[in-house]
Amino acid sequence: MKFSWKRNLIVLWVGVFFCSTAYSISIPFMSIFLSDQLGVTNHLEIWSGVSFGITFLASALISPYWGSLADKYGRKPMLIRSGFSLAALYLINFFVTDPYVFVIVRIFQGLLAGFVPAAIAMVATNTPEEKTGYALSIMSTAGATGSIIGPLIGGVVSYYSSNRSAFLFSAAIVLVSALIATFFAREENVNRSAPRSRVRDDIREARTNRAFMTLLFLAGISTFSVMILEPLLPIYLLDMGVSKSDASLSSGIVFSAVGIATVIMAPQWGKIGTRKGFGLVLFIGLIGGGIGNILQYFVSGYVEFAVLRFAYGLFYAGVLPSVNAMIVQTIDPGFRGRAFGLNQSASQLATMAGPIIGGLLGGFLPIRWVFVINGLMLLLAAVLVKLYKLESKVSVARHSGEPAVLPK
Repeated sequence: MKFSWKRNLIVLWVGVFFCSTAYSISIPFMSIFLSDQLGVTNHLEIWSGVSFGITFLASALISPYWGSLADKYGRKPMLIRSGFSLAALYLINFFVTDPYVFVIVRIFQGLLAGFVPAAIAMVATNTPEEKTGYALSIMSTAGATGSIIGPLIGGVVSYYSSNRSAFLFSAAIVLVSALIATFFAREENVNRSAPRSRVRDDIREARTNRAFMTLLFLAGISTFSVMILEPLLPIYLLDMGVSKSDASLSSGIVFSAVGIATVIMAPQWGKIGTRKGFGLVLFIGLIGGGIGNILQYFVSGYVEFAVLRFAYGLFYAGVLPSVNAMIVQTIDPGFRGRAFGLNQSASQLATMAGPIIGGLLGGFLPIRWVFVINGLMLLLAAVLVKLYKLESKVSVARHSGEPAVLPK
């Protein structure tokens, strides 16, 4: 390489960290912003759900298109486009006074997003093959760290100023991501002379690669598994005896426990995956995540629950980085931007569906049974990894240079 991949990794890690922090600053206070600042008094739950989910739906629909452009023109232009667009949209949110306009801005946030998948694709394409898995594991800690720091910043800003001011901080922070991408990120291995593909052809090509489609399914399941619990944790903590005034803080601590575990363990899983294979790490992560969820059925105390969530996070920290590393091994370098665009679509759809289905399940079943259902789903995903011999198929693709095809 003509430049240091490690330097690029650090630069992109910082960019993703700031972008994830900017996103998570305002998300916890969206319902309050809608009611206190935008005057929504009727059907607040519906407004909150639509405002939250519409961004991910828009992002899921547009991500393959951005991935196609990334493979044609490079991932760095996508970083710059997304970073500056999001900074402008967060700034616009500061001035919004109408809930309908707020939803429209949220739609554009989804349509113009893509900083994180572009950064991951850039790392995957500009890092030596033998270091890619480790680098992607390091990248996964950037989003986890940002999701821990963001709500803390948002809480402090809202407490001393207002919820509206949180959007100013989000705009400033994501602007830093855009500037980092513009002046410090470097990219090689871009063939701009090749014709740009059509999204329909990309999807058709992806469907012929059974290993890749299985990995997309696993990426969606992994994200869904986390998001299905998001609307239920505060209620579950209330059932444990946590006071209403402390429920929000307690929920934040419980969510942070998983993020902290990811920051600690993801790099270690990356090293293990490089030596032993990412299929093994993926299998262990899914098994540990499944058992960890089921065990949460038996916990009745807040402290024990937080500790168990942390332990669950130590195992689950290896799942998504392993999926990303195996996507890199399965896909030709010229298709990686599009591959991670499709991966982003799967994750965003799961992010949208998770809270909706979690809320519905929580309305019909005791919440502790949702943990059991979630755990069984992850255990079934682990069985899928072994049943289809996913790692061996990926290995065949890596050594032969041909797409991996799973048995029908």
